[in-house]
Amino acid sequence: MKALSITSRTITLELENNLPFYAKQEFEIYINGNLYKKERRNVFTIFNLSPNTSYTIQVEKEKKIIKTKGESLCLNVKDFYAVGNGVEEDTVKIQAAIAACPKNGCVYIPKGVYFISALFLKSDMTIYMEKDAKLIAKYDRGAYPILPQEQQGYIFGTWEGSLVDCFASSITALNCSNLRIIGEGEIDLQAQLGDWYVNHREKRIANRGFGMYFKECNFIEVIGIYIHNTPSWNIHPFFSKHLKFLNLRIENPVNMPTTDGLDPDCCEDCLIAGNTFNVGDDCIAIKSGTFELAKKYKKASSNIKIRNNFMEQGHGGVVFGSESSGGIDNVVVEQCIFKNTDRGLRIKTRRGRGRIGNIDSVVFNNILMDNVKTPFVINMFYNMGPKGGHDEYVWTKKPQEVTELTPSLGNFKFTNMECRNVWYAAGVFLGLPEAPIRGIELQNIIFTYNSEAEAGFPVMIEQNFKLKNAGLYCLNVGKIYTKNVTFEGIIGNHIIFEEEEK
Repeated sequence: MKALSITSRTITLELENNLPFYAKQEFEIYINGNLYKKERRNVFTIFNLSPNTSYTIQVEKEKKIIKTKGESLCLNVKDFYAVGNGVEEDTVKIQAAIAACPKNGCVYIPKGVYFISALFLKSDMTIYMEKDAKLIAKYDRGAYPILPQEQQGYIFGTWEGSLVDCFASSITALNCSNLRIIGEGEIDLQAQLGDWYVNHREKRIANRGFGMYFKECNFIEVIGIYIHNTPSWNIHPFFSKHLKFLNLRIENPVNMPTTDGLDPDCCEDCLIAGNTFNVGDDCIAIKSGTFELAKKYKKASSNIKIRNNFMEQGHGGVVFGSESSGGIDNVVVEQCIFKNTDRGLRIKTRRGRGRIGNIDSVVFNNILMDNVKTPFVINMFYNMGPKGGHDEYVWTKKPQEVTELTPSLGNFKFTNMECRNVWYAAGVFLGLPEAPIRGIELQNIIFTYNSEAEAGFPVMIEQNFKLKNAGLYCLNVGKIYTKNVTFEGIIGNHIIFEEEEK
């Protein structure tokens, strides 16, 4: 096993067993010779540790001695007269504790229910939420400050890859570094009680905020927290790097729009491990801005590792775009389980997203998918959202001139996977005639089909089509390579090539 994170109060470890999300059987974790708990997940966190203290951790026959990080001071929010009864507002009192926290200190939130709006964090600190500590948020948008999109070249507010005025998030960090939000606590934004999901694309005062928002932050760790019912995306790091999101429980109502789980946007060096997702949109969506933002800042999302996560419910498991104009490269997804999602891998882009950066060097390995309607979707005709596919320039399958507005997709590799109970198709790969998908490789993959599934739409495009129990559907793919790929219960050919329009 290896350590993924060591903080002043937690240690997060990962078993190196090459199995998706779960170990073969339940195992026992011992701390200093005493049974801490039984576990089944490959990634687990030990909570409620003391700072600057060495611990002997044993799992089966393997032992590790790990010393926690130190702290300068721990401040209890109750000492700042936070009430924690779920009725009286505690925003200002918790904010006072944050403001008073010295460098490398900790703000401790004990058991209780704390009624808040927006909290603004700072660098060099830890927020530690005890088990049964719960932050519940106001659902009236008038209770939240507004982040202006930009002031004198300094970015504040964003929404779907553009700079816009947006409401502050309940957890907001602007230009912070060396920041940790950890513990076994819960953050409930209660968005379903307000009007956040009504006419969700309509701007009312400002655009919707997020559950957690990290803007231009470095060396951030979020560990163990349960976050749900957010106005839009649960967690949104933007223009940030050196990030860890570990052992989180991320949920949103499955019927609510644009309620993604975790969306790194123009971010570098990001580890997403041990998390569970159950959301109303995409579980993890990697983004890099719209064309206008990408042209100005040229920020890609790169070096992202997604490992040992469980995605259940959602439009897609691991998604790229559709705001991807800055480019997305070097993404590795391993040892994950996708269950009951509409798609597994989902890449969505279209003409207009441009080629400031490419989507390239994407690897999926050692994945289990169960009851995923279409395991692989790469769609360059995506028609949803602002400036969507109603324009013929976006949806036509006739070749268009290659310009700076033409997106570019590179190489994708999928290996060592089992995809059970497929509904619509094993994969749908739709490239542009003027900019085909460069290459797709599939090795050691088993597809089995749900014969009772009804035909459905595997992709979101303007001129859509239904499939059932189909193989790999290809349009404008430069090269597709398969080795040891089997299809059990398929209807039709293993690989279907749609005729290109001239």
